[in-house]
Amino acid sequence: MRDILMFCIIFGLVPLMLKRPAIGALVFMWMSIMNPHRLAYGPAYDFPFAAMIAVITLVGALFTKEPRKYPLTPVTALLIIFALWTTLTSFFGLMPDIVWLEWNRVMKTLFMVGLTIMLINTEKDLKKLVWILGLSLGFYGFKGGLFTIASGGSYRVWGPDGSYIYENNSLALALIMAVPIIWYLRLQAEQRWLKHSLEAIAVLSVISAAGSYSRGAALGGAAMMGLLWLKSRNKLSTGLVLLLTIPIVLLVMPEQWAERMTSIGNYKTDESALGRINAWYFAIEVATQHFFGGGFLAFHPQLFTTYAPIPWDFHAAHSIYFQVLGEHGYVGLGLFLALIFATWRMASRTIKACRNHAELKWASDLAAMCQVSLVGYLIGGAFLSLAYYDYLYYIMAALVITEKILVDKKVLIRGKVPVVRPTPPKDRPVILKPENLHAR
Repeated sequence: MRDILMFCIIFGLVPLMLKRPAIGALVFMWMSIMNPHRLAYGPAYDFPFAAMIAVITLVGALFTKEPRKYPLTPVTALLIIFALWTTLTSFFGLMPDIVWLEWNRVMKTLFMVGLTIMLINTEKDLKKLVWILGLSLGFYGFKGGLFTIASGGSYRVWGPDGSYIYENNSLALALIMAVPIIWYLRLQAEQRWLKHSLEAIAVLSVISAAGSYSRGAALGGAAMMGLLWLKSRNKLSTGLVLLLTIPIVLLVMPEQWAERMTSIGNYKTDESALGRINAWYFAIEVATQHFFGGGFLAFHPQLFTTYAPIPWDFHAAHSIYFQVLGEHGYVGLGLFLALIFATWRMASRTIKACRNHAELKWASDLAAMCQVSLVGYLIGGAFLSLAYYDYLYYIMAALVITEKILVDKKVLIRGKVPVVRPTPPKDRPVILKPENLHAR
């Protein structure tokens, strides 16, 4: 039944994707983030939906009469430069037999993110994108939260098979990133039932993240929740929901969860922590000896025997920063950090530009929640290998598209300062200065 439903949905949307390639970009994003076909058990499970949707969207983009705008901003420029640099490092990869496998996966993500930025030009389509961002992971947060409560936290929550977030720790970080986007949807919702439903999804997503037993995600979640409160318009209602969430987590999770969370400071005796430190030293050594780094998938047992302090203790990077450093060198890490910094600055510009425009509160809220999502990623990602996770780059895309729309509305000069001032209240008299009268 699930297989039939998937085939009906995707093939039923083909005419729309050809007519409006922006829809194809949104469908691809849904497939990439949620991986709904992995919930099936038959032919849909392995069917190449993503490749098919990408081709259809690209064909539609070539022939569409709708605008195709790829704005040149620090974020979009750095996305291209980062893609080019990681391609260059792949030619010097230390694992040439497998480096191009991951390169192919990452480039497909970056290409489709760029195509999404180009094709989505309206506020209506942008809001569809944000709903997909929020609910694609909110589905797993809702399901995983209920499972965690029902099992008393005795079992860990896992993501969709074959995806970036299949592993429990990765799913936890993804949910931490999604909670602010879900909260944004709650801020924009007008119906009370929808507001409460989105609140429940956000709370269950936090519980699901806790059910992963990920200490890195716990740190990222704490930072995310603190900034979420600071960035929210209604601090009272937000604070009440957050304060309610914490005791629920503590009541649901068993004693071994608390013991694991409190073991963060015992890194000198924790085997997992020591293994991560060994992997981080490996990344530094590879980047020091090889200007281009080790290339994609450099964290490999074969290379640990040469570059790791403890050759037999193989671990994945367990850090977005050391992952990029080991695979693409210091230049690659610098580009990655510059990209994130440029994204943060873009969100700040949007907040500043929309501050005095009530009709643009949606854009200000979106930028603020994207910043909250970034903080959760930056802190939680310090202990997890998710440098190329799709969700991060679609957050960037959402901010670029928002700025593009504000430029079209003449609220922003390209990435610089607001150019439209709020109109004076109707009851305020307009005073004509002598020089203005002379000009008339």
